[in-house]
Amino acid sequence: MEYNPDNAINALEYNSERPKLIIPEYGRHLQKLIEQAVELEDREERNKAAKYIISVMGSLNPHLRDVPDFQHKLWDQIFIMSDFKLDVDSPYPIPSKEMLEQKPERLAYPQNFPKYRFYGNNITNMIAVANKWDDGELKTALIMVIANHMKKSYLSWNKDTVKDEVIFEHLLELSGGKINLLKTDEELSNSTDLMRVNKKNSNKTQFTSNSKQKGHRSNNNKNQNNKNRK
Repeated sequence: MEYNPDNAINALEYNSERPKLIIPEYGRHLQKLIEQAVELEDREERNKAAKYIISVMGSLNPHLRDVPDFQHKLWDQIFIMSDFKLDVDSPYPIPSKEMLEQKPERLAYPQNFPKYRFYGNNITNMIAVANKWDDGELKTALIMVIANHMKKSYLSWNKDTVKDEVIFEHLLELSGGKINLLKTDEELSNSTDLMRVNKKNSNKTQFTSNSKQKGHRSNNNKNQNNKNRK
């Protein structure tokens, strides 16, 4: 047969002209093996071909052999790669295309635009819990913890002093009028002490980030010195 370069070029397969791989990490050769197994007419031959393909898929992932349900995962993948056209006897329930394409339920996102954003959604959740508790010492203690945390969060945002009455008004509003500290003699923690705690926490964060940067720089300097010595 005479060699014809034009025929040779026309016979080449380009990835852009090939069908899209369903699970690319297994490669095109395995995809073609599954397609050939689908076309086999004899059921016993298809079962043998499927078991052989499963063994090849397992050899490509030897680190997963001891993982529970690993074989189940391989059988699910071979049906997915065959576009659910492979008719063989599976030791596991055969998945359906409808089940695979089923969309999950929509997640319920938290409130995006709270009125007092600087308090955060956790405070709102804590207030809701406090509203459900019966009156007593535990509820009173919880309310004071919430109010002090609200004052601390307010000072982190405002960077200034704040009166307890302002926190009590916000707490009354956020609790739907169920928690009223405006008429009590309760006092919250001192603003100066809370600001000192906020500053201490911010310094810790800054110190940690600076230490990481210094460590990174020292490692780079050591590596550079080692290169110069060589």
